[in-house]
Amino acid sequence: MPLKWIVILIVGVAVLSAVLAVIVSSYRVRRKVNYMLDALEDGETNFRFSERKSRLNKTLNRLNGIFKQERLAIREQEKFFGILLDNVKTGIVVFDTSSGAITYSNSRALQILGLASLVNIKQLRIIDNNLAAAFIAEKEVSDPEKNKASFYNESSQKTIVMSKSSALVQGRNVRIVSFNDVTEELETNQEEAYSKLIRVLTHEIMNTVTPISSLSDALVSYLEPEGDELTQERRKALRDGLDTIASSSRSLIQFVESYRNLTRVAPPVKSVFYVRDLASEVMELTSEQLASSGASLSFAERSDDVILFADRGQILQILINLVKNAVQAKARTINMEARIDSSDVTIIEVSNDGEPITPEAQKQMFVPFYTTKQDGSGIGLAISSQIMRMHNGQISLKSSTAEKTTFSLLFR
Repeated sequence: MPLKWIVILIVGVAVLSAVLAVIVSSYRVRRKVNYMLDALEDGETNFRFSERKSRLNKTLNRLNGIFKQERLAIREQEKFFGILLDNVKTGIVVFDTSSGAITYSNSRALQILGLASLVNIKQLRIIDNNLAAAFIAEKEVSDPEKNKASFYNESSQKTIVMSKSSALVQGRNVRIVSFNDVTEELETNQEEAYSKLIRVLTHEIMNTVTPISSLSDALVSYLEPEGDELTQERRKALRDGLDTIASSSRSLIQFVESYRNLTRVAPPVKSVFYVRDLASEVMELTSEQLASSGASLSFAERSDDVILFADRGQILQILINLVKNAVQAKARTINMEARIDSSDVTIIEVSNDGEPITPEAQKQMFVPFYTTKQDGSGIGLAISSQIMRMHNGQISLKSSTAEKTTFSLLFR
């Protein structure tokens, strides 16, 4: 074979080998790059190419390291913002508007709603249909009252004020609902208004009645039985009338004085004690009334060693009042229960099978002076509410049906 053709053959083989090497190398590069992209797309960064005699592998490993650092920084930032949102007093819930799936909820939201977890916004229907409807509603309205929602969680009645906004996240429409518990604020404002009203009433009534009482007593003393031109019959009528005025005035002063107690509840002197010991004292102090009415009183501790840091005498006063109210409602069975919920809130519940409280009475029962009893003063539950407020707690009517009426005392 001529030398010319041998050279051409060698060159052809060399070119073909180079082309094949480039094709093979290009295939390997594409395979490695595709592998890395697939892994990163799946969120996997725990891979590494051998860097021996390969600049490409070094470059790919470097890119992977950059992605890993960025992902770690994002996770740390998410963790920081999560901790930040868990420490605010505003509940925040984010959910997918199409499926209702919860994409985020902070711990404050779960605490206000009384839930251990929230997976779907439809769960709120278990608590209250109106609450679920308020969350699902497209946007807030101009009327502030319509942005409020009231409901009962596992321990008490709550009132929240909501604010809503919408966003597009990863191709999904989500709704962000932030809400605050305004129960305490409403109750505080209500009680302050009641206190001001009572102070005004007692001041005006006492200023009017006190001189009447004094004058009546004085006039009675002036009516001596002898040396008087009045006939015995007229004297007797006058004396009886003035005696009636004096007696009525004294009764009215005593009546007004009882309402002064609403504005003079002593600050609690707190101590640590077991709730079971307090329950035993309630049973002892109400035993006579229970025996005369044929009612029974029991206590159950649903959590181990439930302890309170409170004014024992004031809490005792509340529980005795609830037991007496149950007896007056013709209850045959009265139960007290104590437990600690998932938020470390201590709850005492007093239930009875007496006559249910009417819907009208339920709205007014904590209002001072309101009573459905013929000889009631209407201050027992009002004072109880004030005592619980001073303990940073709350007393509420959990439910009242023909089967059972339950009052709940909540200690935060």
